[in-house]
Amino acid sequence: MVTYVATLDVPRHTVEFLARLLAAHRRRLRTPRGSRALGPFRQAVLVLRWFRECGCVHCLARDAGVSQATGYRYLHEGIDVLAHQAPDLHQVLKHCQTQGMTHVILDGTLIESDRVAGIRDNGNDLWFSQKHKAFGGNVQFLAAPNGTPLWVSEVEPGSTPDITAARLHALPALYNAAAEGLPTLADKGYIGAGIGIRVPVRRPKGQSEQALHADTRTTNTLIRNLRALGERTAAELKERWRALKHVTLSPSRIGDIARAALVLNNAWTSTR
Repeated sequence: MVTYVATLDVPRHTVEFLARLLAAHRRRLRTPRGSRALGPFRQAVLVLRWFRECGCVHCLARDAGVSQATGYRYLHEGIDVLAHQAPDLHQVLKHCQTQGMTHVILDGTLIESDRVAGIRDNGNDLWFSQKHKAFGGNVQFLAAPNGTPLWVSEVEPGSTPDITAARLHALPALYNAAAEGLPTLADKGYIGAGIGIRVPVRRPKGQSEQALHADTRTTNTLIRNLRALGERTAAELKERWRALKHVTLSPSRIGDIARAALVLNNAWTSTR
């Protein structure tokens, strides 16, 4: 074995933020001082290395000087502590209204995972997305007009269409927000979502978009341009927190992992 020095490319205030959460969690559990193999700061480093590098837990545990089982336990504890800090959708929408935002952007993404057992009624794999041709979980997210990630939903199996996942986790709250003057912009995957969800009009089957009225084409262009910044939201989270590119833990944890990444992202971009 060769020992070498490495640097974790995460702002120190983000590590300290997570360490404080872990320390508070240990106090709530009344964990005796000195009874853990790692202190809160070193545990925070282990968790952040996994999110940032999508590293093998066995390697992360070895580097930290703990067993693989302890490494997994520390990782899951960190995910739970972070996910608990994620904002509620109603709180997010109320904040958007207070800040005077003109709209929010709804979109979905597939967070890939290893192959999972599970069969739908039609015989297809439950966690397999026909759209993306990959196994994973469907996660809905909300973004501000400037593309800032605001909220992430619970996970649904990869075979779930975006509009179905949105009906389960987002649309009821978005209807109320739209009634109070905060509409939602979305893509054509959400056609039929309901009042207050602005989506482009689909062109007639077998015809080009020129078949649409000029006013309709203009509206479509405006919606696409306004929601273009929202498209980068999922990419920002996946590129900064690379664990979201392919989750090797149970896919049922994808929602918690995505919400934890959102909390870390907010801590990263905030000032001390």
